[in-house]
Amino acid sequence: MKKTYYPTIKETLYHEKMSNGLNVYLMPKDGFTKTYGLFSTRFGSIDRSFVPLGETDLITVPDGVAHFLEHKMFDMEDGDASEKFAALGASSNAFTSHSRTAYLFNTVANVDECTELLLDFVQELNVTSESIEKEKGIINQEIGMYNDDPDWRGYFGAISNLYHNHPVRIDIAGTVETVAEIDYDILQKCYHTFYHPSNMMLFVSGNFDPEHLMSIIRDNQAKKDFNDMPPIVRGDHNEPETIFKAYEENEMDVTMTKVNVAIKVNNVPESPEEKLKRQLSILYVSWICYSLRVQSDLTRWLD
Repeated sequence: MKKTYYPTIKETLYHEKMSNGLNVYLMPKDGFTKTYGLFSTRFGSIDRSFVPLGETDLITVPDGVAHFLEHKMFDMEDGDASEKFAALGASSNAFTSHSRTAYLFNTVANVDECTELLLDFVQELNVTSESIEKEKGIINQEIGMYNDDPDWRGYFGAISNLYHNHPVRIDIAGTVETVAEIDYDILQKCYHTFYHPSNMMLFVSGNFDPEHLMSIIRDNQAKKDFNDMPPIVRGDHNEPETIFKAYEENEMDVTMTKVNVAIKVNNVPESPEEKLKRQLSILYVSWICYSLRVQSDLTRWLD
C-alpha cells in the first residue's frame, strides 16, 4: 500500500491496486464523524458505442443505458441495497454523468460492513426482463420531471447546440423512445464490459484505520473471480470543431427569463497545469457574465 502525504492540504492518501485491477484510495480523517465511500466506473452516457467483452464488432446501445443500469444495480438477490445500507445506519445514493457512474454511501458507524456492501452489490448484476420493463416506467417519469425543469432544459439545450455528433448532446437519461429499446441482453453486455474492477475505482474518506480497512477490501476482492480484461474499445464520435447551432429559444412557464451561454472548446491541453489554466480562464469568463447579469438586474430594479 502506497502512502502519500500532501503538505499543502495536510492530507495523507493511501493507494493500492488490487490483483484484479481495482484502484483503491483511502483518506483517513481523524476527528471526523462521518465516513464517505464512493465506488465508480468509467461508464457514462457518452459510452454508447463500444466493443462488448468477448466480441470483435462495435455496437451502439440506446441512449440512457448507463443511467438505466445505475438504477438496476441496487437490485440484489436477497433484497434492495439501499434498504441494507439503511439497516446499517447508512445513507446510500448513486449518479450517472457523461463519463462516469458512481455508487456511494455515508455513515457514522459500521464502516467495514458498508464498504463491503458497496463492493458486493455493485460487483454483481441481478436483473430480469420483468424488472427491466417495470423500471422503464420509473425512468420515463424521471425524464418527464427533468423536461419540466427550465434550468436542466437550458443546460442541455446549450450543449446540444454545440455538438453535431458527440453523444454528450443527449440527455443522460436518454429519451422515452431510447429507454424503450433497453433489454436484458444490452444491460448484460454493458455491465460485463464496463463494470470490471480494472475499469473502476473505490475511494473511502473518514475516521477509520487505513491498514484495517484496506485488509477488509483485500479479503473481499480475493473471494471473487474476475477474468482478465482487455482494454475497452470505444467508438469514435467524429465531432467537427464547428458548433451545430448558434441560437435556440424555447418557451416554458417561468417567472424569469433564463439565458445560457456555451463555449465549445477544442484541442484540450495535455498537461494538468494547462488544463487548470484553461478551466480557470473559463471560470473567469463565467464570473464576468454573471457580474454583467447582476449589474443589468440591479440597473433595471433602480430604474
